[in-house]
Amino acid sequence: MKTYSITEVAEFFNMTPHTLRYYDKEGLMPFIERTSSGKRVFKETDLEALKVIECLKSSGMPIKEIKYFIEWCSEGDSTLQQRYDMFLERKASVEAQMEELKKTMEVIEHKCLYYKTALDSGTEDVHKTNKLKSLSAH
Repeated sequence: MKTYSITEVAEFFNMTPHTLRYYDKEGLMPFIERTSSGKRVFKETDLEALKVIECLKSSGMPIKEIKYFIEWCSEGDSTLQQRYDMFLERKASVEAQMEELKKTMEVIEHKCLYYKTALDSGTEDVHKTNKLKSLSAH
């Protein structure tokens, strides 16, 4: 069975070994085995678990709540409902974040168009003139 060092895993996830040690210290990786000299050894299944941890973290979930999820996983089938509910909650949270980002993108796209038009005409005055024209047309 292939195993990975903390440095290899850190590189794979584009994070520092310090972050992985922190996750371990916080109880997010109770599944990690150690060599007789105390070095962490990661298996493929550990990498899969870390993918989920990183997903939850990037969704904005606090470390403390991720720890609950990890504990539920180790408790087995009796916590399937809690885990399912937690992912439904995460899904709703990410959907809300995406809506906010969509609104943000609309403003950014509008401003890109605004400045592109101003650059093409060499002045922002073109926008002011168009606003005055549209106001006087009403």
